Amino acid sequence: MPTFGASSAGPSGSPIPGIIGASPTMEAVYRVTRRVATSKASVLILGETGVGKELIAGAVHRLSHRRNGPFVRVNCGALSESLLESELFGHVRGAYTGAIANREGRFEAAHHGTIFLDEINSTSLTLQVKLLRVLQEGEFQRVGDTTTIRSDARVIAASNRNLMEEVRAERFREDLYWRLNVVPIEIPPLRDRREDVSALVTFFLDYYNELNDRYVSHIEPAALEALSDYHWPGNVRELQNYIERAVVMAEGDELTVDLLPVEVSGVRGVASDDGQPETITPADLGALTKAVVLQGLKEAEAEATDVHSRIVDRVEREVILQVLRECDGVQTRAATRLGINRNTLHKKIKDYELDHSNNGEAVS
Repeated sequence: MPTFGASSAGPSGSPIPGIIGASPTMEAVYRVTRRVATSKASVLILGETGVGKELIAGAVHRLSHRRNGPFVRVNCGALSESLLESELFGHVRGAYTGAIANREGRFEAAHHGTIFLDEINSTSLTLQVKLLRVLQEGEFQRVGDTTTIRSDARVIAASNRNLMEEVRAERFREDLYWRLNVVPIEIPPLRDRREDVSALVTFFLDYYNELNDRYVSHIEPAALEALSDYHWPGNVRELQNYIERAVVMAEGDELTVDLLPVEVSGVRGVASDDGQPETITPADLGALTKAVVLQGLKEAEAEATDVHSRIVDRVEREVILQVLRECDGVQTRAATRLGINRNTLHKKIKDYELDHSNNGEAVS
């Protein structure tokens, strides 16, 4: 996720510069973040994957008295137990195969600063004991060494799981949980702060326009409506991904609904691979109709005077084709279904080169 800029002081519930969102649920996050930042307390950040836990951790660091010290990030879920222990505490030469020199760990690197332990729930019970010692005593030993090292690092941890449930399941130490959970900050999922979607879209548009030398400066209302209505299981990270894709794929200066993945737009076309109708919502129908019209205009020459028939005939042909299929090619039934005269239908079948004897397939 891109860095959203530097932070500064402000009213307790006001947005923190560098973090997008002004919804009431985010105002509560800002209040707790500002309040806890100036303390020495451990912080536990909770929230689903992709909500921006690292951004809040960074804000706590920037607003704290340790802002001039290092901010060290560790993803505990990305490494095996042995590698994670070495990453956190360092090792001495010969501690294990491949340890050809002494190495400083992340806790040493975070001295007089902040260490952010993301996905703390993925650590083993054995490693949790060592983490507890650092939190309580401020000291540890490198892997393979007996020398005790002191570390003055503030610990901010994050989890995408309910740690209390992990404690009950005996996958997480209760004493470490209470030591970490001095001040919890729970970040709401994007679906619970939909009023922030528009601002996030604007931010990511600006960011990826600059990054890719593009100029997608407008958002189609139907696209923004689809983005606002989507349930966002991947949260802000998912939104970021879709906006980046749209900026890269856009041919003009507008983010249109057809640039969004089907999970968001809901527009799947009029028929699936097996010829059966797909289900689309009424809200999607307007976007689909617009896409058909825009495509027709795009294909027509600038001086063309038959744009109406180009577009309307295309739609009418498809309507007749689908109704003929539905009626097994029986023209009388199809005419009744369409609400037109049978002779009129027969003429249109001929004009559009449709073979009603083959369930409405086009004549090749």
